[in-house]
Amino acid sequence: MPELKPVTLTTERLELRWMDERDIEGHYAVFSDPVVARYWSSEPWTDIEQARQGIAATMAAYADGSGVRFGIVLRESGELIGNVSLHHFFEQNRRCDIGYALASKHWGQGYATEALRVAIRYGFDALNLNRIEADIDPRNVGSGRVLEKVGFRKEGYMPERWFVFGEFADTVNYGLLRRYWD
Repeated sequence: MPELKPVTLTTERLELRWMDERDIEGHYAVFSDPVVARYWSSEPWTDIEQARQGIAATMAAYADGSGVRFGIVLRESGELIGNVSLHHFFEQNRRCDIGYALASKHWGQGYATEALRVAIRYGFDALNLNRIEADIDPRNVGSGRVLEKVGFRKEGYMPERWFVFGEFADTVNYGLLRRYWD
């Protein structure tokens, strides 16, 4: 596992910082929204304890080097609007997965693209990754556009990989190699 140290990444409009207990309410607000959770791998949260548990798992991942979750914060207001995570590190192969979620009221404003670009740069530069992978529900067209905009390529399709909202959901796999990025 890579050695993870707290870091803050900034863009023109955003600050990406390690999430912690101060983010419980904002984290809950994002994942309790059915519109956000629609294409996630679990149903919307219904109790703030789920956010507490999510933050506790995030803190444990920092400690054991298995993942980092950056809160996406609007620099102007300080509002937490989502997160982006690098996780499931395979150190020998220098690869990991990326995941992200953004509060639905902030969709369509370029925040996800902006956040992913800086998180990917961190992964390739600071963590010396060679490959970053993502998987999405193919019905999540907006997320597919974001991935492609930052350089990911479609690599595969897995029918009925998840069971969410009482139905099976397919997955499209994406990959981004350092050489595509550079």
